[in-house]
Amino acid sequence: MGTVGEFTVSSIAMDEDKREKSTVDLVKLTADIAVQLEVAKAGKLHEAVEALLNLEKMSRLAEDSTATKACCTAVLDVIFQAKQWKLLEEHILLLAKRRSQLKHAIQAFVRQTMTFIDSAPDTETKVSLIKTLQAVTEGKIFVEIERARLTRRLAAMRESEGKIAEAADILQEVPVETFGAMAKTEKIAFILEQVRLCLDKQDFIRAQILSRKVSTRAFVEKKGEQKGDIGIEGTAIEAPDVGVPGLPELKLSYYQLMIRYHTHYNNYLEVTRCYKSIYEVDSVQADPAQWAAALKRISWYIVLAPAYSTEEGSSSDRTTLLTSTLQDKKLGELPDYKNLLTTFNTHEIVRWPAFHQTYQAEIAAQPDVFSDPKRLEDLKLRVNEHNVMVVARYYTRISTDRLAELLDLSADGAEALLSTMVVSKAVAAKIDRPAFVVIFGADKEPEELLNNWAGNIGKLLGLVEKSVQQISKECMLHKVVL
Repeated sequence: MGTVGEFTVSSIAMDEDKREKSTVDLVKLTADIAVQLEVAKAGKLHEAVEALLNLEKMSRLAEDSTATKACCTAVLDVIFQAKQWKLLEEHILLLAKRRSQLKHAIQAFVRQTMTFIDSAPDTETKVSLIKTLQAVTEGKIFVEIERARLTRRLAAMRESEGKIAEAADILQEVPVETFGAMAKTEKIAFILEQVRLCLDKQDFIRAQILSRKVSTRAFVEKKGEQKGDIGIEGTAIEAPDVGVPGLPELKLSYYQLMIRYHTHYNNYLEVTRCYKSIYEVDSVQADPAQWAAALKRISWYIVLAPAYSTEEGSSSDRTTLLTSTLQDKKLGELPDYKNLLTTFNTHEIVRWPAFHQTYQAEIAAQPDVFSDPKRLEDLKLRVNEHNVMVVARYYTRISTDRLAELLDLSADGAEALLSTMVVSKAVAAKIDRPAFVVIFGADKEPEELLNNWAGNIGKLLGLVEKSVQQISKECMLHKVVL
């Protein structure tokens, strides 16, 4: 009884690999194909096609993969040279449906026909040819990559026609994350294209679902992901399609799409993280204009992010980003932005009129950040929230009039802001309306009060004991009798 062989590269093969040894006289076959090509050029297209189909049948029945591929490609090539597009589609379907058709042959003529698409006379013919190839490749794992590329091409055509929703729906049909033989860069590029179309379609929920298929760790090149290496399903990884960018470019594209998504929901903390990731890319670090622009946006979005914990993120995350950005040496080359972050990192009151006048030029120079009027309103809100937290740090009681004066707001506006921050648990405070007084600080639980009392009593008894010892010592030194 034979043993199961070790799972190695040499043991991974398709069924057709056993048929690579030629059983057909390739010299004679090549000569026969050349004769029929001359017949086709003489205007006898149908006679040439019939003869080539007979040669294909003989090769297919002999299970000769090389000969069958040569015959199939010859059939489609003569029809293409004659520009008979409908006849070409008919023979693509005919060759694919022939009994016991070899997988290598189908893969070969599908790839061959994909090169014919650009030569089609009009868009309608291109779409018809693509749909024919999609019908041929449907349900066939060995041509799943070709089907994905065809679908992407069809989606691009629909997008160029202005049919964004249709293009998005077409592209979503392809689960490229399950394709073991597709290159990682091409998978990521395909998924990012799906995300982009969903964002253009204003389908933000589906865009988020699709974006989760791409892990940030995928942008690190690892061994075993290059062309020719063996994928997770035991198939050799193919080279990416022409025009597919590398991992650094895909990383930038990914975070730019994530910025579009998080900006829609005004999730400033996540936008800051995305710009931080862009800022750390080597190509951005090498270009002063790019890293300066990224660092400016990081600074503004840190300021726009709430200083207290919300559903979007915790206050500790914001503090970490603020501290790490302030420690960046490159920030020293942008003194205005260093002062901006330092302002929000110190416990001092910030007057909104003076703040706005100081940074008005920089705000106008950042249309990407402040294109929405809500951003400027949020900036003013963050300044006021900062001031409330500073007041809460230094005051236990303050009159509402004095609080409104410090915040540059009306009494009602100051009360509304304070109430919102209390609900958000940014500060703990109570408003005594009859007395027009704000009391900062949370009510302590009985257990906490008891613990504090016990701690104070312990300190008091310690001081009494120490005092008794000192008194006794002095009495002994000076021989004083108590």
